[in-house]
Amino acid sequence: MAGTSKNSKRTPQTTIIKVGANELGKLPPQAPELEDSVLGALMIEKDAYGTVADLLRPEVFYKDQNRMIFEAIRELAAKDQPIDALSVGEKLRSLGTLEKAGGVVYIAELTRRVASTAHLRYHAQVIAQKATARDLIAMAAQIEEKGFDETQDVEELMQEAEAGIFEISQRSQKRDVTQIDPVIEEAFTRMEKASKNDGSISGIPSGFHALDKITSGWQTPDLIIIAARPAMGKTAFVLSMAKNMAVDRNIPVAIFSLEMSNVQLVNRLIMNVCELEGDKIKTGKMTKEDARRLNTKINIMKGKPLYLDDTPSLSIFELRSKARKLVREHGVKMIIIDYLQLMNAQGSSFGSREQEVSIISRSLKALAKELDIPIIALSQLNRGVEARQGVEGKTPQLADLRESGAIEQDADLVCFIHRPEYYHLYNDDKTGKDLRGLAQIIVAKHRNGATDSIWLRFRGKYAKFQNEDEAIDADEMNSGATLEPETVSIQSSMNSLGEDISQFML
Repeated sequence: MAGTSKNSKRTPQTTIIKVGANELGKLPPQAPELEDSVLGALMIEKDAYGTVADLLRPEVFYKDQNRMIFEAIRELAAKDQPIDALSVGEKLRSLGTLEKAGGVVYIAELTRRVASTAHLRYHAQVIAQKATARDLIAMAAQIEEKGFDETQDVEELMQEAEAGIFEISQRSQKRDVTQIDPVIEEAFTRMEKASKNDGSISGIPSGFHALDKITSGWQTPDLIIIAARPAMGKTAFVLSMAKNMAVDRNIPVAIFSLEMSNVQLVNRLIMNVCELEGDKIKTGKMTKEDARRLNTKINIMKGKPLYLDDTPSLSIFELRSKARKLVREHGVKMIIIDYLQLMNAQGSSFGSREQEVSIISRSLKALAKELDIPIIALSQLNRGVEARQGVEGKTPQLADLRESGAIEQDADLVCFIHRPEYYHLYNDDKTGKDLRGLAQIIVAKHRNGATDSIWLRFRGKYAKFQNEDEAIDADEMNSGATLEPETVSIQSSMNSLGEDISQFML
C-alpha cells in the first residue's frame, strides 16, 4: 500500500490526506470493502445517491480510485443525470481520469460486488467515521511535529490544535431529519411555560419593560448584536442588563470583556448599583451619605450568579471551551461579549479581517444553538454615522455595522444604541420630545418578530440605563448641588470588599 508519511499536512477541503502505516505497523482507519460496496450500490440503485449525499464527499474515500469515481457520481447527480456504470465511465473519460480510476473493468467489478443495498446509509456512516479518524491522526501528527519545535509558540500551537479539532467536528456533525411530532410537543411545552410567566415574557427579561415587550425577552438560541458608535454606552447598557438579570433576578450571566479588566467592570457595577460617580470610586473619597449607600447597597451584589472573564484578544475557540464549562458547571443562561471586533479566530488563516469577523459571527451563532442560550455580542459601527446630519441622519442603520455584512446576516436580532444628546440634538422636531438624558434603543432586525424602537433613561455619571418612567433621586435632579464638605476615606471599607469582589471573577 502506497502512502505518504505521517507528517503530511492537510489543507481543509483541498488536500487529500493519506496516512501510511506508522512505525508500530498500524494501518490508518479505513474500510475499502465498504467503499467498494457503496460505490457499486450508487451505480445500480436509482435513488441511492440521495440516501448518502449528506454523509459522503470525495475526501472521505481512502482509495484514490474510489475518490475519483465518487467525484464523477457527484457531478452526474448535480446535473440530474443517470448514474450507472456506463455514465460514470463516460464522465471519468471526459474528466481525463478514467484510467487512474481503474478503467471500465474496475467500475464494472464494483457493481458486481454488491449483494444488497439495504444497509447503504450505515455503510456510508462507517466510511465517514473512518475518514474523521484519519483527519484526527493527521492533525495530531502535525501538532506533534510542531510540539518538538523549540521555536514554536506554545500558545499559538494550542490555538491551532483547537481550531483543527473544531474544523473537523464541524465537518463531521450531521443531524438527522426529525419527524414533526416531537418538535410540535417541544414547541407546545415552551408555549405552556411562557404562558405562566408574568407579562408574557417567554425569554430572559432584560429588565427594560418596553424592550421586553418587543422581544418577549431574549430568546434561545438567538445571537443578539448590540451596536453603537463609541461613547454611546454599549458597556453601560449590557452591565445594566446584567445587573437586572443576575443581581435582581438571580439569572446566571457571564460577561467576557475584551476591552475592560474585571476590576473596571466591577467598578462600573458598583457605580450602577450604589449610584456613585466614577471619580469617587477611583479616589475612594466620598461623603458620609455616599459611604453609607455604598456599604448598604454593595451587599446586594454578594453571592449573585455573575461571572466575569477579561481574557484579552479572546479567540472563538477559547470562548467555546469556557462557555461550555460555564453552562455545565454554573448553569449560565446568558453570555455577553464586549466586544465582537476584539475577538479573533486564531489557528486558521484568512485573506482579510472581514473574512475572520465572518467566521467569528457564524461561530457565535453556532455556539448559541449548541448551548441553547442567547448570546449578546457588542459591535462597533463605522464612521458613516458621523457624516450624516440631523436627528434622523445620526440614527444608526444596518449598513453601518463595521467590518462584515455577515454580522447582520448571522444575527437573529440587531439593536442599536443612539443618544441624540451626544450630538447636541436636544429636541425631536417631529414629536417635540425632550431628548436630554435619553437613549433610543432601536430594534433594526428581528428575525422572529417586529422591529421598533424604545426610549430609556441614561444616567451617565452612574453608567446606568433604566426604564424611562423610573424615578430619579432628588439629588440628581439638582445637578448643580455641591457635595457635603465633610468627606470620609473609604479605604477600610474597600479593603473589606476585596474578598467579596473576587467572587465575580473567573
